[in-house]
Amino acid sequence: MSHSMFDLFKIGVGPSSSHTVGPMVACARFVRDVESYQLTDKVKEVVVDLYGSLALTGKGHATDTACAMGLLGEWPQSIDSNLIPSLTEQIKQTKSLSFASKNVISFDWETHIVFHNDMVLTEHPNGMKVTAYDKKGAVIHTNTYFSVGGGFVVERGETSADSDTVALPYPFTSAAELIGHCRNAEKTIADVMFDNEMARALAENPDAKLDDIYQQIDAIWQVMFDCIERGIASDGLLPGGLKIKRRAKSLFQSINKMGHTGLPLDSNDWVNMYAMAVNEENAAGGRVVTAPTNGAAGVIPAVLAYYNKFVSPGNTQGIRTFLATAAAVGSLYKTNASISAAEVGCQGEIGVACSMAAAGLAAAMGASVAQVENAAEIGMEHNLGLTCDPINGLVQVPCIERNTMGAVKAINATRLALNGDGEHHVPLDTVIKTMHETGLDMMSKYKETSLGGLATNTIPINVVAC
Repeated sequence: MSHSMFDLFKIGVGPSSSHTVGPMVACARFVRDVESYQLTDKVKEVVVDLYGSLALTGKGHATDTACAMGLLGEWPQSIDSNLIPSLTEQIKQTKSLSFASKNVISFDWETHIVFHNDMVLTEHPNGMKVTAYDKKGAVIHTNTYFSVGGGFVVERGETSADSDTVALPYPFTSAAELIGHCRNAEKTIADVMFDNEMARALAENPDAKLDDIYQQIDAIWQVMFDCIERGIASDGLLPGGLKIKRRAKSLFQSINKMGHTGLPLDSNDWVNMYAMAVNEENAAGGRVVTAPTNGAAGVIPAVLAYYNKFVSPGNTQGIRTFLATAAAVGSLYKTNASISAAEVGCQGEIGVACSMAAAGLAAAMGASVAQVENAAEIGMEHNLGLTCDPINGLVQVPCIERNTMGAVKAINATRLALNGDGEHHVPLDTVIKTMHETGLDMMSKYKETSLGGLATNTIPINVVAC
C-alpha cells in the first residue's frame, strides 16, 4: 500500500522509534482499549512483557520508560518530553502508576516491566505483551503488539501497521507503479503524494483543503528545524553511561569561528553539524520527527537544512516537494521491505533515510522523475548490508555519526543523479528487494541487539563502557 506522508513523518520523542515510540504507542493503545471497554476502574495491576530486541536493548532505548508513559495514557506526539524524567522518578519512588491518568495502581518498575532476554516472539523481533489484572488477579484484558519500525505498531493477528481503506487516485505499491502514474498523469512524485493525501483528508473532512496538508508539512519541517536549533544550543554528556559528549554545539561554534574558507567541502561541516544536532537531541530523549525512524532522524533534516541554506533559501514549496517525495520513497521501503533495524539492520534505517533524502533533494532541485528514482536507488545501493550494532543498546555510537554519513551520501547521490539523464541500470524496486533479502540473510546478532558487531567487539577490547 502507499502510506500517508504523515505515517512516515511522525512527531515523537527519542531515542528510538521502534523501541521508544512504538512501545509507548502500544501501551497507550492498550489503555485506550481498556477505557473503551469501561474497565479502567477495575484495573489493579498491569504487567508489560518485552521480548527479542525490545528486551535485549530496551533499557538503553528507554523502552521501559516509554511503556510507563503509555500506561499513563500519554502519546509520543503530544507528551511533553521535559516532564518524562519527573514522571518516571515519581513512579519509581511511589511504586504506583496512574493508569490512564485516572486509576492509581500498584506498579513496581522492576517487576511489572519484564525483560525476557532469552525469548523472541515468532512474528517479529520487537514483540511485547501487556496484561491488566483485577484485584483478584484475574486477567481483565491482554494484548500482544509488535513495533515494526518507524513507530508503526501492529497487534497480533494484524497484517499491516495501518489499513488505508480510502480509495486513492494514485495507489502504488512499487516504484514502477509510482513512476507510471507520474508519466501517465504528467505529474511529479510530490503531486501524486499530495493528491493521495487530499483524498485521505477529504474522506475525513469534506471541507479539507490542500493548504491544510501544506500546514501539516510545514509543521513537520518546523519540528525538525527546532530540533536542530536545540541541538546546537545544548552541551554536556548524553544519558546512558557511555559518557558521550555532545558535539553539535562546539562544531557550530567552530564553523562560525572559521567562517567560509572557500574550500569545496565547507558545506559538509554544516551538514554534519545539522545531523549531529538532531541525533544528539534524539539520544537525550528530546522531541524529534521519525524520518523514517528515530535512529535515522538526523539524515533528512540535515539534507533539508542544507537545501534551505545552500541551494534555495526560504523556498517553502521546495521543502514541501522534498518531504512529499521523500515520503513516497519511504512508503516503498515500508511496503516492500522494512524500516526496522531489528529486522533488516541499519540499512533499513540510515539506508532508507539516505534514499529518501536523496530523492527529496533531487525533486526539490527540479530533477526529472527518472533522476529522482536514480538518486533514491544510489542512496540505498551504497548502504546495503549496513548492520545495526549500538554499543550498550544506546542510540549514540555509532548511530549519531552514522546520520552524518547518511546525509552526506544523500547529497552526493543527488549530485550523481542530477549529472546524469535519469537512465540507470538498476531499478529502485530491485534495490529495495535486494535490501530486504540482505536483511533477511543477515545474522540476528547484527540486527539491533547488544550482542553483535561493535556492541560485542568494541566494548571489551577498546571502549570502556561503564
